Amino acid sequence: MAQPPLRADRPLVGERTAPRAAGVGRGAPDPVDELNIPSPPPEIARPPVQKKRRGLWLRRFVGFVFAVGLIGVVVGGIAAYGLWRAATADLPDHNWLADYQPPQMSRIYAADSRLMAEMALERRVFVPIGAIPRRLQQAFVSAEDQRFWDHHGVDPIGILRAAITNLEQLGSGRRAGGASTITQQVAKNMLVGADRTLMRKVREAILATRLEAAMSKERILEIYLNEIFLGAQAYGVAAAAQNYFNKGLDELSIAEMAFLAALPKAPNNYNPARYPEAAKARRDWVLDRMAEDGVITREEADAGKRELIQFRGRARPDMVAHGQYFTEEVRRELTQRFGPEQTTMGGLVVRTSMDPRLQLVVEQTLRTHLMNYDRRRGGWRGPVARISAASAEWMPALEGVTRVPGMLPDWRLAVVLEVRDREARLGWAERPAPRAPAQPREARLHFEDVSGWARPVRDGRMGGAPRRMADVVAVGDVVMVETQPASRGRPERLALRQIPQVEGAIVALDPSTGRVLAMSGGFNFERSWFNRATQAMRQPGSSFKPFVYVTALEQGIPPNQMLLDGPFELQTAQGVWRPTNYGGGAGQGMVTMRQAIERSLNLVTVRLAQEVGIDKVADTARRFGVMPNMPHLLSMALGAGETTVMRMAAGYAAFANGGRAVEPTVIDSVQDRFGRVVWRSEARRCVGCDAEPTAGPPQLNDTRRVAVDPIAAYQMVSLLQGVVQRGTGVRAGQGLNRPVAGKTGTTNDQYDNWFVGFTPDIVVAVWVGFDDPHSLGEGETGGGNAAPIFNEVVAAALEGSPPVPFRAPPGVALVRIPAGRDTILEAFRPGTETAARPPMAGGYGGGGGGGRSSGPATAAAVDSGLGGLY
Repeated sequence: MAQPPLRADRPLVGERTAPRAAGVGRGAPDPVDELNIPSPPPEIARPPVQKKRRGLWLRRFVGFVFAVGLIGVVVGGIAAYGLWRAATADLPDHNWLADYQPPQMSRIYAADSRLMAEMALERRVFVPIGAIPRRLQQAFVSAEDQRFWDHHGVDPIGILRAAITNLEQLGSGRRAGGASTITQQVAKNMLVGADRTLMRKVREAILATRLEAAMSKERILEIYLNEIFLGAQAYGVAAAAQNYFNKGLDELSIAEMAFLAALPKAPNNYNPARYPEAAKARRDWVLDRMAEDGVITREEADAGKRELIQFRGRARPDMVAHGQYFTEEVRRELTQRFGPEQTTMGGLVVRTSMDPRLQLVVEQTLRTHLMNYDRRRGGWRGPVARISAASAEWMPALEGVTRVPGMLPDWRLAVVLEVRDREARLGWAERPAPRAPAQPREARLHFEDVSGWARPVRDGRMGGAPRRMADVVAVGDVVMVETQPASRGRPERLALRQIPQVEGAIVALDPSTGRVLAMSGGFNFERSWFNRATQAMRQPGSSFKPFVYVTALEQGIPPNQMLLDGPFELQTAQGVWRPTNYGGGAGQGMVTMRQAIERSLNLVTVRLAQEVGIDKVADTARRFGVMPNMPHLLSMALGAGETTVMRMAAGYAAFANGGRAVEPTVIDSVQDRFGRVVWRSEARRCVGCDAEPTAGPPQLNDTRRVAVDPIAAYQMVSLLQGVVQRGTGVRAGQGLNRPVAGKTGTTNDQYDNWFVGFTPDIVVAVWVGFDDPHSLGEGETGGGNAAPIFNEVVAAALEGSPPVPFRAPPGVALVRIPAGRDTILEAFRPGTETAARPPMAGGYGGGGGGGRSSGPATAAAVDSGLGGLY
């Protein structure tokens, strides 16, 4: 091999060279020379100084990078620890999810099991995981979290896959996809909220791992499937199946399951009614995922794709369309007993005592009689609005008139288009379907239908009867009308309507149990939620008198006792109190107790209350539940206190119930979401109901308190039967052909009209009056206004049932005694059976002195003129 040429700058072998090491001093002998070692060839000569310096800088750079990396690790660790502390500092406790039950709507049912109302903030039906079809579970897993059964709350593979997908779609304008597992979605929905921040994702991931450690996968999936919002006001798969397909979970097809699983991503964007193509595409994607996971076969997936998404919507169950006052009373009681949260979100199943058929009769009867009174006493108060009806475009103006609160469902607003002497032509807008365009309709209002009652009212005064149609309506008037169908060749015509100002209330209950069968608290619930049956405190007037008379009967005074009906005076610090009978007059002299209550004589009642003691009357009112805290004032004997329609019905029920106090109830039972009975109204215990059949029949222990002894209760029933047969309440029993008892009540100046009565099967209390108390008018009495309402309600309630007599208790003596031209069977307490009784002692003088009384009348009693109660 040829040698490289020698270069002048290279020393020859054996020549001295400059020192190469820093440790060799100048002039020092070269070790190589001393050892006589030849110098290496140029190819293996030591690197020059520049290379050594380069290596030094490299080592320094590596050290610097290592130091910076170490510092970064330390700082990053500190930052990560701080982030961890910040994320976990106020994390909610997740352990409660182990026993968590999603909010569910509560349902209220009538006595015939028809649905009355649903109470909920979110429409949700909870279904345990064992009742959710396995394929439906897996459909959501395939669509939302394919590795759900394998990961521990957070799926790293899913996160990486989502990151790659987001990078590929960068700049496309699409929303970045997430990688949240089902467990993370549960943590987000239930614990950390839905704000889109990095901290929320960190907290979500931490909670997800904790949830996986705290509960099973099945429990996590159960919460998810019952909590997830799926559009159409549906929370959870059960509610969604009803709202979209009107099916139960076990009735869903594979395609329908896949559609439900497609909804969590964007429920509103996949609504099949609005976006059918997007809904089908997403559904088909879920079917492919299910086939990939082996949940279904490829053939089933292809068949599912061919299936149309048939949106049926949730069919509402057969709901009771009336009884709003009853329903609201149930809601108030539930709120008081269980709290507002449990009432609206506890999934309660509430069974009430309401009879829907009787409830409808009660509402219709009350409305009819209130409107009849309004026509008789209220006159015509004019149109609700006025519009221009000159042009043919009157419909937009009419549709702009606000519907009057309190209008009945069959009423509508109509505009007067033309007025003639004996008729008027009216038009209104009618929609054949809820979303269909309005169509104009016209019909005639005839003068003979309004001439008898539509007297104009101006400044609170009623004018004379109208003489022509122009005295009632004018062109452009917007009035309330009700259509009368055509019949017997007569065309369709209109009836003029207005909402009455007078109000009323009715309660009908079972006297043996206290179950309220029907209740109406006013003319229309839409107009006023105020329940006059339970919330209005009104004077009962003479309908309170039976509690005075039963106090006397309980003390042994017989029903044929002679009592004085004469002038009565009581000196008070405010003046002299002089009650009178209805209609005035000086009294009828000596009368029996039966005659006094049948004729509703005030003077006899006051004297009797004074004789037995007003404190004992107050105690009777407390025991019957009519007035728990009645003032010990003699004027209270004439019904000057205040009570409610419900209390009066319950008080009279004790008479029909053999003297046992009755607690009115509107709820029979309440079950929780698991079907367990958490409350029941029945107070009687059944001893032996759990025993073997051979042990004999069980015994029912009646633990209800006794309001009055059975004999006195039956005597009072007999007296109240006379009120209906011969007294002030004759109209209450007309045509019923069965035993009926009851009492009228008319307060001073006809402010309140009452009738409270009963048969052995039902108690009905009726009140009529104004919300702002003022007179109903001269001659308007409980026997004329309230008793006919009672009659119609009882006739409807007992239609088809045989007459049942009132049951006499053991020990009562029934004696036939003369009563005018006839004889009656009078009930006596043993030892008091006599044909006649002398007047009671006690000084029934004109000044009222000598009798027993626990207190004088008040100044209010004097000022209000409590005489004249009927």
